[in-house]
Amino acid sequence: MDENTVMLPLKEKDKPIIQKLLSAGCCARCVLRFCCVSVQAAYRKQPEETLKELQMFINDTENDKCQDSVALDSRDDYKSKDAAESETSEDPPNKRAKLETSITDVQSEEEAAAVVKSKDGDSRVCVVCLGILQGLCGTTQAIKIAEAVKAGNYEFDTLVLSVSLPAQLCVREHSCWLYVKKEVREKGLVLDKDDVIQVKEAFKWIMQGMVTKELGGIAVVTKVSPFEVSVEFTHPETDADCHFLAATCPDCFKPTKNKQSVFTRMAVVKALEKIPDAKFLKHYPCPPTQPTSSCSPQVQCLHVSVFVAGRYNKFCRSLPQTPWVIDGERRMESSVEELIAAPILSAFRADGFNFSSSGREDVDVRTLGNGRPFAMELLNPHKSRFSKEQMKQLQETINQSSDKIKVRDLQIVTREAMSRMKEGEEEKTKSYTALVWTQKPIQREDISFIDDIKDLTLDQKTPLRVLHRRALAVRQRAIHSMSTRFLDSHHFYLRLKTQAGTYIKEFVHGDFGRTIPNLCQLLKTDTDILELDVESVDVDWPPPVPE
Repeated sequence: MDENTVMLPLKEKDKPIIQKLLSAGCCARCVLRFCCVSVQAAYRKQPEETLKELQMFINDTENDKCQDSVALDSRDDYKSKDAAESETSEDPPNKRAKLETSITDVQSEEEAAAVVKSKDGDSRVCVVCLGILQGLCGTTQAIKIAEAVKAGNYEFDTLVLSVSLPAQLCVREHSCWLYVKKEVREKGLVLDKDDVIQVKEAFKWIMQGMVTKELGGIAVVTKVSPFEVSVEFTHPETDADCHFLAATCPDCFKPTKNKQSVFTRMAVVKALEKIPDAKFLKHYPCPPTQPTSSCSPQVQCLHVSVFVAGRYNKFCRSLPQTPWVIDGERRMESSVEELIAAPILSAFRADGFNFSSSGREDVDVRTLGNGRPFAMELLNPHKSRFSKEQMKQLQETINQSSDKIKVRDLQIVTREAMSRMKEGEEEKTKSYTALVWTQKPIQREDISFIDDIKDLTLDQKTPLRVLHRRALAVRQRAIHSMSTRFLDSHHFYLRLKTQAGTYIKEFVHGDFGRTIPNLCQLLKTDTDILELDVESVDVDWPPPVPE
């Protein structure tokens, strides 16, 4: 059914509200909101048609009242002639009551003038919605939204439409509510502010079907979708509307790091809940002043993050895990993170990423064996659907791009699964191989006792080399087992299976006594580490992908 043929579900109690709001400069759709009209089709009517119907509703009411008053006067005159002697000179009680009712219900000259002024069309910018439910809510805006979506070239099946409104709309709505509340109270009517339809809700009721049409039938859903189209409205002309609240309710407006302005929608709503009506009316006009311009809309598209996980090997002893920047100066030309991320970012056409892994190795440490688990959060990916074969091809692209790293088990995972990489991380074990130098000459028998040491507990004070980025603390870590392989009188290989988070280099050289016990104490000679390899990271995630 054509929305323009839908009759507005208005009631007798709505008449004084309609008169008040039209005189205040509200648009037709905001009038419906304050009349608590919850029929969605009513908002999809052309605003010009809605305005005409509202005016007819008021005019018909006044004509009926005039006719009723004339008929009543005639009956009263007839009655007075028959009973002239028995009647007093005063007006009959019923006639007096009727006249008083008519005078109260008839709109003031100012209200009538305002309603007449808007008969040619809803051309004024609404004092409440600032034009959002007028020219910014129709086919033209739906086309702009659809164009923004198409320009982004996203992959999606459904979308959710979200709306961000300027905080001052809350102030203007509150002002109009107080304006209406006075009229409602005088009429002895009951109207709950919570029943007033929100601007966001009305906007979505109107726009969802239009956007679906412009996108060729793609559903605009009301609940959950991985793809969100946000329409943000701003109105600099009236930004100062909120400022008086900072003086009247200062505790509601506290600066935050991530917010450019203290006048957030939430803070304004909180302040309006606290401020007494009389105080509000003292600082802000009721009804609100007429704006000269409409809001400015900005459309943004956002796809929920996609998460990719895998394992990486690192074969180079001059490659940091993440970009190495000191005092603003880059020290190495690349990193594990960048070598992995670049092809993935390009394939998913994402705006950015967050990289994490199960621990990290130093720049001069290799990661061998099955590799180290890693995960990437891809921000606002424009492409989000990949088959297992496509993921395999992407893995191959990464591996062919550099001989410094290799990736395996590359796969798309859920956000929830990401937590498994970090769960119980310190309880996991890691295996290492270290090339150790000793100051004193050694023989094979001098190091054989190390093979028998089990579950050695270390007290490790934060190493000097990481003290600039980690808090000073003493951490207990365990070396579960060790084995040695003699090379020559000053060198041997030491294999260790340790609790995750153990500082291996510091165990070998002692870190000036900051790790106790250490290999120097065990061998009664100074020792140092020349090379270190991570042989395995015993985290059973992500699951292996069959070749």
